[in-house]
Amino acid sequence: MKCVRYKIEFGIPIIAYCGLVILAMSLLNGGQVHGAARVAAAMLPMLAPPFMAWAVVRQLRRLDELQRRIQLEAFALAFMVTALMTLSYGFLEFAGFPAVNMVWVWPLMASVWIIGLAIGHRRFRG
Repeated sequence: MKCVRYKIEFGIPIIAYCGLVILAMSLLNGGQVHGAARVAAAMLPMLAPPFMAWAVVRQLRRLDELQRRIQLEAFALAFMVTALMTLSYGFLEFAGFPAVNMVWVWPLMASVWIIGLAIGHRRFRG
């Protein structure tokens, strides 16, 4: 039941985020907003992530010690891999590589987190 609750608590903000991204990009690319309204439109998707963070924290509090350890190790892996990759690429930009938008940092971190979870579950569950 706890897993279903988490999927709902996390899923609704993810769906909202996707919808807000589409809305924001439509407004910004359509030239429908100007001045300060462009900043507000650009920030629309950020209404959802605090609710995603809330869902993750609530789920972590529900986990047993082994699951918390797996999550901690996955978070640590995601943090370090993301730090190494973004720092490395930042230096490559000095060498002429194209700039990468910061919006890609979180998907990178989330992807490595998922990989870390898979590794952790395999390691501890056999």
